[in-house]
Amino acid sequence: MKVATIGFFDGVHLGNQHLIRQVTAEANRRGNTSAVVTFGAHPRTVLTATPMPLLTTPDEKQALLHTYGIDDIINLDFTPQLAQMSAHDFMSDILLRRHEVGTLIIGYDHRFGHNRSETFDDYVRYGQSLGIDVMRAEAFSCDGQAVSSSRIRQLLQQEGDIATANRLLGHTYTLSGTVVEGYHRGHQLGFPTANLHIDASKLLPHDGVYSIEADTPYGTFHGMLNIGLNPTYNNTGRTVEAHLFSFNHPLYGQRITLRLYHHIRNEQPFHSPTELTDQLSRDRATITRLMEQRRATP
Repeated sequence: MKVATIGFFDGVHLGNQHLIRQVTAEANRRGNTSAVVTFGAHPRTVLTATPMPLLTTPDEKQALLHTYGIDDIINLDFTPQLAQMSAHDFMSDILLRRHEVGTLIIGYDHRFGHNRSETFDDYVRYGQSLGIDVMRAEAFSCDGQAVSSSRIRQLLQQEGDIATANRLLGHTYTLSGTVVEGYHRGHQLGFPTANLHIDASKLLPHDGVYSIEADTPYGTFHGMLNIGLNPTYNNTGRTVEAHLFSFNHPLYGQRITLRLYHHIRNEQPFHSPTELTDQLSRDRATITRLMEQRRATP
């Protein structure tokens, strides 16, 4: 049998990790398999047809869940039909019969099933009738505040506060993508860039310049990242461009992963290429200093 919990787990943040630790501890105590029941598409996207930018792609989420100790990831297709299932039927048909969940740990404020007025006591009662032990997880807070995916999205999208987002995530926010052909303007300025094609579902932070580490086929390199419209050149589309320090290798068609650490400044227009180059040099000096400080911190 399995000890499981249910959730979307976008970002696999500190609150998710707190819940996962309870699941794995209980599974170890019982000699069972630990499991997470999650979904490929965000429920809000399915129910409202409104795209929800994700902190983690499905592959990233799966890797993080395994990193934090989950044995089995049960990925369900979230459909309108699934949303209409009662909590009792979901527990009976999906959890118990299909996936052999014998213990269910409910997130402190989590609700599932079409009847949102049902309470934890209702889940316990259903579990008793089905032979599923239902337990309530301990609440979690960071600096006295609840940790949620929506709060982290706000920090990234609206504020560009990558440092606080990373703290609430409990790991570094990443962007992974394939390097594609760009306009070659960075090369002309002395700051050649790798232009990344990012999964459309992935949340891009607020436009601006960030300090990064990049995992490439040639190793890991420090660098700077610009997200935005490049207003100096009046781009019509949003781009993700990384300039890697002390790097001189071909990257077209290669997949690289960027870890974002600091928001340096917002994107801004410049009156000339020279003015832009001067600012990029200052950005590079700032990032080099921040990375040296980071390396020196125990």
